Amino acid sequence: MAQDQQPRNIAHAVVIKDQDIFLISERDGSVPAGSQDGFGLYYHDCRYLDKYSLSFAKTEPNSLLFSSVSCSAAEFELTNEELTLPGGARLDAQKIGCALKRSLDGRNLTLNDVFTIHNYDVQPHSLPIVFSFDSQFEDVFEIRGLRPKQIGRVCRPHWIQNKLVLCYDGADEVERRLEICFQEAPSKTTEKGAEFDLHIPASESRTIALTVRVLEQKQAGKPQPNQSRSSRRKERVHIESDWELLDRAFMRSMADLEMLSGELDGLHYFAAGLPWYGALFGRDSIIASLQTLAFDPGIAASTLRLLANYQAATVDPHRDAEPGKILHELRRGELANLNEIPQTPYYGSVDSTPLFLLLVGEYTAWTGDLRLFTELRSNVERALAWIDGNCARHADYLCYETKASQGLGNQGWKDSGDAIVNKDGSLAKPPIALPEVQGYVFKAKLLLADIYARAGETQMAEQLRAQAQDLKKRFNQDFWIASAGHYALALDRDCRPAAVVSSNPGQAIWSGIVDESRVEKAVHTLMTPDMFNGWGIRTLSSKEKRYNPIGYHLGTVWPHDNALIATGFKRHGFNTDALRIFEGLVEASQDFAHNRLPEVFGGFSTDEYAQPVRYPVACHPQAWASGSIPYLLTHLLGLESDAFNRKLRINRPALPDRLHTLEWHCVRVATATVGLRFKRKPAGEVTAELIDADGAVTLEAEGG
Repeated sequence: MAQDQQPRNIAHAVVIKDQDIFLISERDGSVPAGSQDGFGLYYHDCRYLDKYSLSFAKTEPNSLLFSSVSCSAAEFELTNEELTLPGGARLDAQKIGCALKRSLDGRNLTLNDVFTIHNYDVQPHSLPIVFSFDSQFEDVFEIRGLRPKQIGRVCRPHWIQNKLVLCYDGADEVERRLEICFQEAPSKTTEKGAEFDLHIPASESRTIALTVRVLEQKQAGKPQPNQSRSSRRKERVHIESDWELLDRAFMRSMADLEMLSGELDGLHYFAAGLPWYGALFGRDSIIASLQTLAFDPGIAASTLRLLANYQAATVDPHRDAEPGKILHELRRGELANLNEIPQTPYYGSVDSTPLFLLLVGEYTAWTGDLRLFTELRSNVERALAWIDGNCARHADYLCYETKASQGLGNQGWKDSGDAIVNKDGSLAKPPIALPEVQGYVFKAKLLLADIYARAGETQMAEQLRAQAQDLKKRFNQDFWIASAGHYALALDRDCRPAAVVSSNPGQAIWSGIVDESRVEKAVHTLMTPDMFNGWGIRTLSSKEKRYNPIGYHLGTVWPHDNALIATGFKRHGFNTDALRIFEGLVEASQDFAHNRLPEVFGGFSTDEYAQPVRYPVACHPQAWASGSIPYLLTHLLGLESDAFNRKLRINRPALPDRLHTLEWHCVRVATATVGLRFKRKPAGEVTAELIDADGAVTLEAEGG
């Protein structure tokens, strides 16, 4: 974003999506004019509609209700302000109602709106209704402040009977076109609008229906593929419990994950988040796939294949590419087609590659299927080679340092420019090693060792295990700050620790790289009031100089970060702390529309405010935020797959005091699908039983 531009607050925006087309609107259904915000209709990284408004007699309506009734549909109820009608007559407020029913169709790339205008007055009225539209066909990076070197030509709008046509001849030789077709002819048309003079008898209604269609084709006339597809068949994954808020939050999570499902090259993946990141991301797509392994391992397999197809093969500083690396981000818009941005794809992520390997390992363990590993073995070994080569150059730790002129300065999940800070508030200098990244490498090598052992390659398995244990030993020497009793946020180019208290070591607990003797101390540090705000663990302690409760990575709370951390707590037996985080996230969900956890929210504590403070430009929905509650619930219930032996282990399940019964349907183990019932006894013990199974599987439960 340019220094003189500030994005609008999209925290309360209404978001709908179907396949690769999505719409971000205000609560009255409109798209406000202007290029500095995320509102609009998008397809393939292009904003096709950046203004869409409705007025009654030159006055904007009031919003009474808005609801996302499904991933691809929304409803709005509007009413009038006091109006001056043509001829000078006055119409009191709330005499006109307008119900808008809206839906997206990803197969046909259409937005379908039906307005039903009702006259609640005792006398008839003639009401002028005006629609206004506009589009500059901006690339999403242009909206965020990038000034393109080449620009296409916005053509003059024109009408063809009932259809308004807006089009753009892209500098990338792609014609982008928007057609707005009214079911009935307007009373009057303008260059970018239409007016209807509705005569509505008392207590009666009139309807205006329109369709907005996106078209994209090569200027030579060859159509671009729309990537349209039939919906993936998904079994109904759901829970039923005696905590209604949890049920609502869980089902919203599942709906949002389905909304964010995209397709590229015939392979499915989770797009990172809307509106800014509706694309394939290595880190985000991998973590969301990891979070959903217990009920949808197929998308993990598809994501791994897709990322393997784009694995870097050459050195390319412009894109931070090196042989073996897994991509960070892939874009398909005009600026990507023109190579004006490095996201074609861009490889500036230090953690996508170890997370790729980690997902291969977790997928294999959960499904009991070696075929994907066999298929991707060359990709796995190239990724391992890149990690080992990088470590050899940087004091035996996986580090990052950008080479791309437009690249990210920080390349872990906290990738904002000021995220990695020292105790005195200064910024750490690259190359930088992050604790959670070393944990990803550790966990990935242990998981791969198990796979190689199962494939009969004992020597490779032993080598990976030895490397993992050596890394763990060095990590606990170099990242541990004995004088402060916690782990560093990072090691800088001189291997000096960034000695601030942050959430990063929590993910290191999750990976298993933290020494058992130090886990209790690390958990205590993360759960003190300067870190835990009541809903979750902050990214940075409120005692640190750089703390900012609305700084992107400097004190905010990220649901996915907390889900990984709490899962680590549970695995090490810190059930009480894990449950506090789980309850905090579920309770936070009730203060967001439709129980949708956003990408990030403010670090203000429950003592300061009774509800979480919204981060103004947070993505919502966002994939790994949507996966957080299902993932954490999976591990609180102790679900562990021993798929090679067709067993589902329930290891020490835990539930909060307020939750007494829970059923989870459509859990996947190997090729079987099972339903489970959990009951919490008064003393706190949780029992588990198998209530149905489609396929052969054995349940082994260890007491909670």
